[in-house]
Amino acid sequence: MLKKMFRKIKKFPRWIYVPPVFLLHLTKLLLMRTEIRDPHNYMENISGAVTVTWHNRLMFFPVMFPSRLRRRTVAIVSPSRDGQYIVDLISIFGIRSLRGSSNKRGMRVQLEAIKAIKEGYFVSFTPDGPRGPKYHMNKGPVHLASCNGVPLIPISINYSNYWQIRSWDNFQIPKPFAKIILVIGERLDIPPDLTSEQLEEYRAQAERALMSITKDPLPAPPPRKKKA
Repeated sequence: MLKKMFRKIKKFPRWIYVPPVFLLHLTKLLLMRTEIRDPHNYMENISGAVTVTWHNRLMFFPVMFPSRLRRRTVAIVSPSRDGQYIVDLISIFGIRSLRGSSNKRGMRVQLEAIKAIKEGYFVSFTPDGPRGPKYHMNKGPVHLASCNGVPLIPISINYSNYWQIRSWDNFQIPKPFAKIILVIGERLDIPPDLTSEQLEEYRAQAERALMSITKDPLPAPPPRKKKA
């Protein structure tokens, strides 16, 4: 009953997200060890880019970046009800959002993302979301980078020890005193005017680039057995 009531709520008051954001910051400060690996110094030297991060790495993604970079980030978020929760949550971190997907509001989101890139923002995708399959990149980020002449940058959040939820993406929650490593991979420059075959080639290349910096030491939990 409580779950059904919760699912009927399309939007919570903004203040309700302040405690969990504070808790994430406090957990990072007191219970976690953190490291940022940015060998090419992209965090300082690049203005206007497309970034990709797997859906199951999002829990500590915002708090691993300094506030000045969060304010320069625009996240592409699903237009679903769950997407609204995410939009409201990350707004507390200072991150802007664009609501849309390949199926809904696609053209409008494309135009808004182009404008954000021209203004020097990072446009951030979870390319296997919102429903998967896990670790499979869709073509949207590659197409956007190609159209705008900006690099695509893979970013991963890796945990030394974590729990994972039995969801489609095996969402990861780091355990206390785990090490959280933010890894910014090498940029991928994508040429303009790609054919459909070339777009697929670069999509696969971008997927491999993101997987190359993704550490996933724990096996996926077995699927739940259906009740007879």
